[in-house]
Amino acid sequence: MDFYVILGLERAATLGDIKRAYRRLARRFHPDINPGDRTAAAQFRQIAEAYETLIDPDRRRRYDTVGPAGPAVEADTFGFEGFDFSASVSGPSAPTFGDLFADVLQQREQRRADTEPLRGADLHQTIDLSFEDAMRGGQRQLTITRHEQCRTCRGTGYLQMEESRCLQCHGAGVVKSARGHMVFSKPCSLCRGTGRQAETRCHTCGGQQTGMRTEPLTVTVPGGLADGARIRVPGMGHAGRGLGEHGDLYITVRVEPHSLFRREGDDLHLIVPLAVHEAALGAKIEVPSLEGHARLRVPPGTQSGQRFRLRERGVPSALDNRRGDLVVEVRLVLPRLLDERSKELLREFGRINADDVRRDLVKG
Repeated sequence: MDFYVILGLERAATLGDIKRAYRRLARRFHPDINPGDRTAAAQFRQIAEAYETLIDPDRRRRYDTVGPAGPAVEADTFGFEGFDFSASVSGPSAPTFGDLFADVLQQREQRRADTEPLRGADLHQTIDLSFEDAMRGGQRQLTITRHEQCRTCRGTGYLQMEESRCLQCHGAGVVKSARGHMVFSKPCSLCRGTGRQAETRCHTCGGQQTGMRTEPLTVTVPGGLADGARIRVPGMGHAGRGLGEHGDLYITVRVEPHSLFRREGDDLHLIVPLAVHEAALGAKIEVPSLEGHARLRVPPGTQSGQRFRLRERGVPSALDNRRGDLVVEVRLVLPRLLDERSKELLREFGRINADDVRRDLVKG
């Protein structure tokens, strides 16, 4: 089983080549993507083993030297090499095995975090839109601040340098430390236990692989968004570690209420005052709409509270090209009695139609 063949790589592949190959194959054979597929699970275990071996410079060097038939190296094991148990300490200050192994475990997890590609976190922002702007849609200018891959080291955290003896461990490959009278050693974090340095931490990002960056962004807002709707912009979130994928940007839209229209789904509702004579005799009136005005025909005998529907005069759907309707509810408004002539006309109208208003009530 050749690890280079498993990942589809040449032996001269770089760390970036290894990471890209792993990401491509992991997306194809990961057990979560292939539930119940034992063949895919077995292939994924081989891919993970090959990746963990080749991404670690020390393990890759041993693998290239010994070959596939050499002794296996377990990634998650460690021994007691370097610990000096010749002295002991008693009392409350005595170190425990948990103290001794804490640094070793922490370094192992840190090395894994530095090499495994991790997807970046999502970014969230909020924009305020007027009712009219939300209905029309269009483009909005935003300014976002996010973690971006370091341009100096291209997201690796390290820069290539001429190989030399490690300055931290002085070529030993290990760093010694003590807890009380107990002395133990651990692999040097700077040279990763090789004793030699061929790369150094990036001076721009300090080895963190990413840095904060503020940039402008133009976002297309579809027409018809409701209050609380979210827009997803793929790949515009924070950068991932280990050359992992970027997160996404989620924009929450807050829409100001309108003074006249009330929205229900894709329909707009509007209340319009109607004079008594218009309701009795019928009329053609102009009502507000998103386009400015619309003409509504009110038939004779219209009652207060009656509703009329104007087709496709409502909100444009954010999902397709359909539009809702404009629902107009008329409310009768009594005239102001400014003179005796108007009062007399109403009295005469009342005498003529006295029984019409409550005829059904009397019959009941």
